[in-house]
Amino acid sequence: MTDSALTSEQILEAAEDVIRRFGPTKATVVDVARALGVSHGSVYRHFASKAALRDAVTERWLARIAAPLAAVADESGPAPERLRRWLDQLIAAKRRRALDDPELFATYMTLVAEARGVVMAHVAHLTGQLAQIIADGAARGEFAVADVNTAARAVFDATSRFHNPAHAAEWADPAIDAAFEGVWALLLAGLS
Repeated sequence: MTDSALTSEQILEAAEDVIRRFGPTKATVVDVARALGVSHGSVYRHFASKAALRDAVTERWLARIAAPLAAVADESGPAPERLRRWLDQLIAAKRRRALDDPELFATYMTLVAEARGVVMAHVAHLTGQLAQIIADGAARGEFAVADVNTAARAVFDATSRFHNPAHAAEWADPAIDAAFEGVWALLLAGLS
């Protein structure tokens, strides 16, 4: 590959592969450049530092989770049903990643722990999607909330046990789905 033809997307693809192979602590920009057959300077032309590259990899990973949720937030239809579907999809996506490939999930959790700004932006994006659904529900009279943004953050926080990776060890518990149903019933009653 020539340095002039190199794109950020190609670098991110290679970085993900290198991180999978070597782990987040051992993967270097030189390893990424070597995988691409370019100089490490070529990588630095797209990403100013190793931290910037790692943040971009983390952001890309989190965007894969958020994108399908945006489609649910943008739908029309009853807000309670959309809110439930949004939560179900978020929970399923996180569980799939944690339970299907625990080593890769642990790798990404290491990256996420270091990318506080990226994570804060991701959470803001997700709560924005929730606010959109709740605002639609309030406009239709399905929800009665004084502050849509506060309600969205409350829903996100109240359900964190079911989607926050800090709780991943609990997701294999057979009672987790029943616990979510209890929280969902309480949330729905509170929003209505």
